[in-house]
Amino acid sequence: MTATAIQIGRLLRAGTTGFILGCRASQLDAPAFGALVKAPAAEQYEIYGLIYDIHIDDDGLVRQLVTAEGVDESVINDNRANRNVPLEISVLAVGYRQNGRIYHLLPPRPALSLDVIYLCSPEELCQFTSTGRFGYFRHVLRASDLPVGELLAAHILQSQQAQAAGGDPAWATRAAQELITLLRDDYTTLMQVLGALGDAIGEIQF
Repeated sequence: MTATAIQIGRLLRAGTTGFILGCRASQLDAPAFGALVKAPAAEQYEIYGLIYDIHIDDDGLVRQLVTAEGVDESVINDNRANRNVPLEISVLAVGYRQNGRIYHLLPPRPALSLDVIYLCSPEELCQFTSTGRFGYFRHVLRASDLPVGELLAAHILQSQQAQAAGGDPAWATRAAQELITLLRDDYTTLMQVLGALGDAIGEIQF
């Protein structure tokens, strides 16, 4: 674990295909939709996933505050920072690292409750997304109940920024070409994905 790793929460529940973590409202500035995170589940074993939902539950006090008049700003800020109900962040599993090697496969076993979840650094993001030939895309495309186009666009935008800074500005073009190949028989999804990509990073040269 690097000294600069950003802890974003702890695991609430997990399965083979993904996991859900909880964090305080004050930690919400670190994770973002489409970000790559990791769960160090054991020595020499880490699970990678993409954030696909950030869910903020209400509670009794919030229900009272939203209907009250003239609520002081300090009360609102205190509730956001100190509320006991955790924010839930849902993560889609897209691979794992074992004994130093990255696999774009579902993890052989999930992480355990209360394991710490970290945001991947730009260097880790580049390493994961440069391994193999975008094999982890199939996990996203298989998740039909998720906003696939928006998730891929957010992830590719973040990855492209990291890859460009690391010396590979053509990474997004290769990613888009791979998506076109994978979705060649699914025109509707392909148009949704390319449309979202266009909104996120503009025109991609093929």
